[in-house]
Order: sequence, then C-alpha cells, then structure tokens
Amino acid sequence: MTDSSLVFTGLFSALLVLGLLTRFYLASRQIRHVALHRRAVPAAFAATISLEAHQKAADYTIAKARFGLLEMAFSAAVLVGWTLLGGLDTLNRAIMDSGLAAYGALVPQLALLGAFGLIGGLLDLPFTLYSTFKIEERFGFNKMTLKLWLGDLVKSTLVGIIVGLPVMALILWLMGSAGHLWWLWTWGVWMAFNLLVLVLFPTVIAPLFNKFKPLDDEALKARVTALMQRCGFSAKGLFVMDGSKRSAHANAYFTGFGAAKRVVFYDTLLKQLSPAEVDAVLAHELGHFKHKHIIKRIVMMFTMSLVGFALLGWLSSQVWFYTGLGVRPNLTNDAALALLLFMLGVPLLTFFISPLMAQLSCQHEFEADAYAISQTDGRDLQSALLKLYQDNASTLTPDPMFVKFYYSHPPASERLGRMIPSVVESAA
Repeated sequence: MTDSSLVFTGLFSALLVLGLLTRFYLASRQIRHVALHRRAVPAAFAATISLEAHQKAADYTIAKARFGLLEMAFSAAVLVGWTLLGGLDTLNRAIMDSGLAAYGALVPQLALLGAFGLIGGLLDLPFTLYSTFKIEERFGFNKMTLKLWLGDLVKSTLVGIIVGLPVMALILWLMGSAGHLWWLWTWGVWMAFNLLVLVLFPTVIAPLFNKFKPLDDEALKARVTALMQRCGFSAKGLFVMDGSKRSAHANAYFTGFGAAKRVVFYDTLLKQLSPAEVDAVLAHELGHFKHKHIIKRIVMMFTMSLVGFALLGWLSSQVWFYTGLGVRPNLTNDAALALLLFMLGVPLLTFFISPLMAQLSCQHEFEADAYAISQTDGRDLQSALLKLYQDNASTLTPDPMFVKFYYSHPPASERLGRMIPSVVESAA
C-alpha cells in the first residue's frame, strides 16, 4: 500500500471508531435518561398522560435503543468486512472471474451491485424480522402477518429491480462514457429519477402495498376541503390508507409532486382523532407547504447530492481510494466499485453533521405548528399531538443530547411548551 492509501485507511478507521463510540455513547445516555424518568409522568403532562402510558413509552424507547446498540455493532462489523477485510474485493474478483465480462462491460458491474444488495439484504433480515415481530409485536404495534411481510419483501425487491436496474445501468454507462464531467451528467439523471419517483409514487408504487380509498366521511371531507381552500391549497384528492393492516402507528401526509399531490390519512389516525384534531394535523402539514419547506428540502437534497457526485468524481480516479478501503481496482471498469465504496464511506462523515440537519428539521416543525395554530384552534393541535405521542409510545423524557443528533421532530415537552402561549392566545 502507498502512503496515501495508508493515510486514507487511517482516516476511514478513525471516523468509523469515533462514529461508533459516539453512537454508543448517545444510545447509552438515552437508555439511562429514559429509565431514570420512568417512574413518574412529567408534571406538565400529569393531567393528560397516564403513568401506564408513560411507562409503556419508556419501555418501548429503551427496548428499541438496546436493540439499536446490537444493530450498530453488527453494521460496523459488516462495514469492516466489506472494506478493510476485503469482502467487496473478493466479491468483485469472483464476479470478474465468472465470465460475465464476455457479455459487456456493464454486466459484471450490475452483477456486483446486485450481489452486494442481495447479501446486504440477507444480513439485515434477522434484524428486520426481530424488530417487526418481536419489539413491535410486544408493544402492540405490529399488525403484519409473516405472509404479508414476505409479500412486501417480494414486491419491494421486484420494484427495486424494475425501477432501479435501468437507472443504475444508465449511471454506470455515464460514469464510463461521459468524460471527466460524467459526475455532472450522472447527478442530472439521479435528480430526474428522484423527481419522477415523486410523481409516480402516489398512483403507481404506493398502491402495490396499500389500499387507498377516497375519504367518504362527508362532514370531515367538508372540513378538510374548507381548510385547504382557506389556506390556498389544492390537492388531487383526499384518501384513506389501510395502514392498520401493518401497524397501529398513526400518520397523515401529502404525497406526490406538483399537480399530482394527494392528501393521505392513515385509517388509524381517523380512528384516534376527532374531526377538529384531524383539521389541526392537516393544517400543520399545510404549514410545511406554506413555508416552502418541501421545496427547500428538495433544493438542499439537490445541492448536497451535487457535492457528493463531484466528490465521487474525484475519488473514483484516485487509486488510494480503492486500495485504502481494501479493494484492488480494475483500472478500467471501476464504476460500480467506486459507487459502493462511496456509499459505504460517506455515512461515516455525514453522521457528524446530523445535528445540523435535525435542528433545521425541528425548526421547520415549529414553523408548521405556528401556521396550524393560526389556521385552526391551537387546543386541537395540542390534544392531537398528545394523542399521537401517546398512541405511538413516544417517550416524553428523551435525553437532550440524543435529541440533538437524531430527532427530526421536537420532543413533546419542547414542542408543546412552545405551543402553550399561542394556545392561550387562540382561546382568548
């Protein structure tokens, strides 16, 4: 190995160890903090949340965090196996020696991506199964049967192949044929693909997994329609999704892009909330559009991915990038190797900027809450959020440092604490 390779190996190893230690430290803080506050409901929620519900949320949070520690350790071991221990290099050599290169330069590269995805999926299966059929089942959230779970797995795999294979083939071709600015062309293709998925997801992909029926509650439909008109918002339709066949968790969301936007309510949400509370939750989602959060996030995604592709464009031409991560480059057909190594390595770096992303996301949530309160009764939003926190077993006492790294939505105490002055004003 060259000096550059050794330096890069050291940097990669340092980021891996530092990231793993940080994750373990944060998870341990979360477990201790939640367990410490398990015995009593916080004073601000004592009148609305029962001790039983509070302790269920604490136990659920601790169970997930402890399981997460095991997942983190396993993922780190797999990452080292793929890179420094030569797993990816071995897989690549086996594919190159299989004779697939006789069918064209793209075939062995696509085979490498496919084999990597298959092996990675198989390694993740035990964790997915345990999370779904043990942890979620234990706390009463899982509604899936093994048959439904297997059906989802088969469908998602087929969709990934049908949709992803042509896109990956085009990206790999561009990487090998579009000159030194291939990364710019590839970025354009990737962004176009993401926008296409936003358009097709509501009507083509999502119905493969769930049933969507038009909202048939005329009174609720009238309320929701009036709210959207008041907010200057239009959608292609109002739909109810059979989320209850998979989980007891509740949600509502907008899906689609441009004129294809739809409002989707989980059936579990409509069962748990009153019409006025549904109005308030929808107003919160409308607040994201009113403040252009969706557009801002898309622009941010475009910008970050452009930087990422530019970085990949440079790294893919550096021999030390491959050898430093345990791979012997082919020097001619390394596009798939470069993509995989980049995908394996970048999360080690982006983890340390996650607090900035979490803070931005939480700020967006506060802005959407404020908009909802301006359009509906703040007390309805407050009661809706309390119900959702309780029904989803979200802990009321997360560790503050854990929140800064991982929470895309503010914790209940902070979110409702900001809301109370506005709720009082709306009631006056």
